[in-house]
Amino acid sequence: MHFTRMSTYQQAEVPIITRGEGAYIWDAHGRRYLDGLAGLFVVQAGHGRRELAEAAARQASELAFFPVWSYAHPGAIRLAERLAEAAPGDLNRVFFTTGGGEAVETAWKVAKQYFKYTGKPMKHKVISRAVAYHGTPHGALSITGIPDAKKYFEPLVPGAVKVPNTNFYRATEHGDDLEAFGRWAADQIEQAILFEGPDTVAAVFLEPVQNSGGCFPPPPGYFARVREICDQYDVLLVSDEVICAFGRLGTTFACEKLGYVPDMITCAKGMTSGYSPIGAMIATDRIMEPFLQGQNYFPHGYTFGGHPVSAAVALENLDIFDREGLNENVLKNEGAFRATLEKLNDLPIVGDVRGDGYFYGIELVKDKATKETFDDDESERLLRGFLSRALFENGLYCRADDRGDPVVQLAPPLICDQSHFDEIEQILRATLTEAWSRL
Repeated sequence: MHFTRMSTYQQAEVPIITRGEGAYIWDAHGRRYLDGLAGLFVVQAGHGRRELAEAAARQASELAFFPVWSYAHPGAIRLAERLAEAAPGDLNRVFFTTGGGEAVETAWKVAKQYFKYTGKPMKHKVISRAVAYHGTPHGALSITGIPDAKKYFEPLVPGAVKVPNTNFYRATEHGDDLEAFGRWAADQIEQAILFEGPDTVAAVFLEPVQNSGGCFPPPPGYFARVREICDQYDVLLVSDEVICAFGRLGTTFACEKLGYVPDMITCAKGMTSGYSPIGAMIATDRIMEPFLQGQNYFPHGYTFGGHPVSAAVALENLDIFDREGLNENVLKNEGAFRATLEKLNDLPIVGDVRGDGYFYGIELVKDKATKETFDDDESERLLRGFLSRALFENGLYCRADDRGDPVVQLAPPLICDQSHFDEIEQILRATLTEAWSRL
């Protein structure tokens, strides 16, 4: 199993999920759980959507597969148009992949080749943030800022530089001033560009809200300053929206909500609500223009990129977004979701509740006053030894994660409302209270 200690199940049963309906999933024993993570930040429209299954069946019966290598098919064309229309600015060029890591890999390749085509062949390095996750292919893994995810696969692709993230709760600079902290964090990108040499840096990869570490939202003014820095040094800004796109923050693309226009967007997960795999790299006309001239081309691709069935499912999924107002539902209810989770602040184990839209992290601490975290052994016992299992047994599927400080992450389907928020809070309250008593 992926990212799984297989030894865990030598003496224990593997949870087998057999079906889903709306915001809930059921296991092989018939027990119901609230899906507090939308599968894996994926199932935006909820489980059991027959119209998505029917869209896949219709397309498979008409044209099950054809590659987009020197050819096209109607579904890929329509989906590319739909994404370009939704993306800000002149992000009009869509390159399809089968997932998010491939989209990140594609964006780095585009950046390097773009600067070779435009007479700046030394520009190949990328900057990303500490603890950020960008995927598992070797290039995307190099951009990833989680040491434990990389150490077994090194040496990786050279030229990936890390800067501080926007975890204000753990700020070592300007911890009493959010805007000043955001300016400081953005300026660390400029310092990295200057240290590496502006003539060697091709791109900056940033998630709108950083996932790993526990949902770090950007401080006010952060992305405006990053955009300014990238423009000043001719560095491309890549908005990695594999998680944050398609309504997770309440807009089709999160950069729209946060008020910046990147040079590229990477996306995947919620594009089909998980009913079929697909991803994409979306670039501006300016970035792709050199690739369209003479004998130039982009020597990169995937067999299943732009798959006809996945494209059909994505188009139907986006129709559901429009018909049912899923983005609007997030914007209408995000304040209630935050307020419900913030009720947990009265628990001694809860240090911070942070996030945006339907995407939140709850950081757990040993001492609320000093923000003291758990050591490795305590974190092992708390998260893997108790919390992950207990939350699931109590009816909530979510993520207890320590790729950074210990957090519980929540990203429910976008159809959720106050009744689901209350259920999440109640299960978390009971389970975290028991966890504290076990320390």
